Amino acid sequence: MEQFAQQYMYAGLWIVIGLILIFSMAKENKIFIFAGLFFLVLGGWWLVNALLPEVDLFAGGWGIALKCVTGAALIILTAAFVREYRKKTAEARKGDKEDKS
Repeated sequence: MEQFAQQYMYAGLWIVIGLILIFSMAKENKIFIFAGLFFLVLGGWWLVNALLPEVDLFAGGWGIALKCVTGAALIILTAAFVREYRKKTAEARKGDKEDKS
């Protein structure tokens, strides 16, 4: 019984994180909408896995599908982070050069 409660807790956690990213962080950068949607999908995945224990969504073809979705999300989010980091670093360097002049 404790294992099922833990699965519901994880599902709720992922869903709450997704909602926070979408509604609070999206104002800062639109990539947070994509990240939030990913966490909503992950929360739904955990919830369905908890509700249907006879269908193990973390094994077999379903598990491979989740790993592919997670990998794609990781690649997209990492690329967005690197792009934003480089942009802010370049802006900071430009500001430093202007201050020294």
